[in-house]
Amino acid sequence: MRSLFILLFAVLSAPTFAQEPPRAALKYRADLVRSVRLVWGLDGPVATMAGQVQQESAWQPDARSAYAHGLAQFTPDTAEWIAGMDEALAGADTGNPVWALRALARYDRWLWERVPDRGNACVQWTQTLRGYNGGLGYVQREARTGKPCEAFRAGWACRENLAYPRQILTRWQPLYLSWGSGVRCA
Repeated sequence: MRSLFILLFAVLSAPTFAQEPPRAALKYRADLVRSVRLVWGLDGPVATMAGQVQQESAWQPDARSAYAHGLAQFTPDTAEWIAGMDEALAGADTGNPVWALRALARYDRWLWERVPDRGNACVQWTQTLRGYNGGLGYVQREARTGKPCEAFRAGWACRENLAYPRQILTRWQPLYLSWGSGVRCA
């Protein structure tokens, strides 16, 4: 019993994550706020998208993964596709932070309009973020069939895709609430 109390005390008194945005993010704050408001309106979810950039690249404009590049980690194919959707995004340049932030806001809006709406912003944002991370088709297929992620994808891919929105909405978004609104999740 004593060891359980010690463990519980350690967990409850453990340091929390940083309470303010990292320095690297501050350089891009105005560009993100402008991009979100342009696409989503004045009450757009700035904190949510800032958390998304934190998750994707930790605000490093030259970040690279096996398939993607830039602040928003767009693949070349997605960058070209989204550049064709909005003339302000012509000339897809994933390494340009302004382009990447505008494309992120635009793509999130496009996804938001296509995921199943269950009358709950938290659920809709979770689905939007999963679509961004792993593909809208998988999210729609799960909703249509009622089958879990594992029915269509490898276990590791499902674990990553299910954790992605949770990281953004619960870990990163709170750091950016001073920048603008975010998604309220219970």
